Amino acid sequence: MNTLAQLKQFTKVVADTGDFESMRQFKPVDATTNPSLIYASANNPQYAPLMDEAISFATKSARNKQEILELCLDKLAVNFGLEILKIVPGRVSTEVDARLSFATQATIDKARHLIALYESAGIDRKRILIKVAATWEGIRAAEILEKEGIHCNLTLLFSKVQAIACAEAGVQLISPFVGRILDWHKANRKVDHIPATEDPGVLSVTEIYNYYKKFGFKTEVMGASFRNTDEIIELAGCDLLTISPKLLAELESKQITIKPRLTKENAMVSAEEKISPDEQQFRWLLNEDAMATEKLAEGIRNFAADLLKLEKLVAGKL
Repeated sequence: MNTLAQLKQFTKVVADTGDFESMRQFKPVDATTNPSLIYASANNPQYAPLMDEAISFATKSARNKQEILELCLDKLAVNFGLEILKIVPGRVSTEVDARLSFATQATIDKARHLIALYESAGIDRKRILIKVAATWEGIRAAEILEKEGIHCNLTLLFSKVQAIACAEAGVQLISPFVGRILDWHKANRKVDHIPATEDPGVLSVTEIYNYYKKFGFKTEVMGASFRNTDEIIELAGCDLLTISPKLLAELESKQITIKPRLTKENAMVSAEEKISPDEQQFRWLLNEDAMATEKLAEGIRNFAADLLKLEKLVAGKL
């Protein structure tokens, strides 16, 4: 049994791609997308019908150019999600505009709109995860949405306090960014390599997983943003892992025997202590973590920039 097949015994594997053929090849349970993945796929003539349908829908439904552009972007994201749901048996994550990361009500409104587009296409909201940045405002939006049965994937998560706030808000799933944490620490330490067993991203996800399981939180942990297969192997046993096609192929080609590294049994005897951060403590602890503060801000900027590229592409076709 290859390493990917073994991993699937312990962990739900999610495809981190907008490419449908990769999903068919690796047979993930769920899939997650973002504007950069959609942008890359939207440039492929194979996906032109999804763009054309979104443009047609928006031009018939909106009143002015700005509304048409916004609606077209939303419908394009949903169109990709609809195609993905024909391939994966589980859920697809669809992202809220990163520029709304500090706007609770606007995030709620956008999430409701995206869900309405899916439901109008006959998709049960249980199969959709709305991706929201794990800011204080984003977490508050997710708390309200979860009570409406709109499940959320809190992304750009780099710290334990973000994870705890998400769990206490009743969020369905979080996506800690393993590779981006590693990137920061390599640059900060001025080193080219950190072993997977000492990888700060791996250690962060392990700590969050242990905290959740020890204190009975139901929020799912989905490690994301991997730089190598060693990180993935070290997190075998995590609830979910979202993996790029390149690393999925590497895992499929390996014959390394693996076993669960993350287990509920280990979590129960871990040294985790419970805290319940209010807004002031959340902001202070996040501020005290230079890596998390910098990577969260950078991630929001980059997601917004990716969306602007997609906006420009769509605007050129209107």
